[in-house]
Amino acid sequence: MRRLVIRPGAIGDLIVSLPALECLRADYLEVWTASPNVPLIRFADAVRSIASTGLDLLGIAEPPPKRVLSALGRFDSIVSWYGANRPEFRALVDSLGLPFTFLSALPAEGAGMHATDFYLEQVSALTECRADPIPRIPCSAAREKFAVIHPFSGSPRKNWPLEKFRRLAGGLARAMPVHWCAGPEDPPLDGARRFDDLYQLACWLAAASLYLGNDSGITHLAAAVGTPVLAIFGPTDPAVWAPRGPHVRVARWTSQPGPEGAPPET
Repeated sequence: MRRLVIRPGAIGDLIVSLPALECLRADYLEVWTASPNVPLIRFADAVRSIASTGLDLLGIAEPPPKRVLSALGRFDSIVSWYGANRPEFRALVDSLGLPFTFLSALPAEGAGMHATDFYLEQVSALTECRADPIPRIPCSAAREKFAVIHPFSGSPRKNWPLEKFRRLAGGLARAMPVHWCAGPEDPPLDGARRFDDLYQLACWLAAASLYLGNDSGITHLAAAVGTPVLAIFGPTDPAVWAPRGPHVRVARWTSQPGPEGAPPET
């Protein structure tokens, strides 16, 4: 069987669904995903960025682009989180006879299930695979004595105040060197390392003795390579979105009753 899996979304969305994607292995497995996430998928026979396939033109351009139809027509099974909430897209691929199975992109509000378990449950109807429910990204890196802090996320409301990270870094620096990292779209941060290739970032994180960060894709990335992680959660629910890994701990902060939240000492 030739299977295509289409997984859009940000870094964290991809990582929490990695066990489900691995469960969908077939004789030939190809994955289409967001451009930055392409280097993180190490188990597929081929990986392409969604942008490079022209998939986003399907349902917009008339007639449907032949190159997209030709690419999709090579597969016996297409499992897609892309287009799940677009009735017109679903109707089009159905009319074309393409073998799509659509899956919901997000766990239902209040479901009380971790996102990784949610995605694994979705694919259980398609495969008998019993996957390890911990997302893993293989990266051979010798452990070194340094800490990494990523003080940002995809939403400012999820960010513990930067000055608190700085205070925390000051205490850690008495035990080991502390490095900062930031993504290409994060605010400026003096001295922060930025990586264009997420797999290169993953391998650097794999060498760290400790990682600290907010509820973010980079925090999930650090957990997936096995680094000891302290994930600092604010408004989002760690029961659903906490990174999973053998050495992950979660701390909660709140802006109530005052705007400062939990002190670094806590």
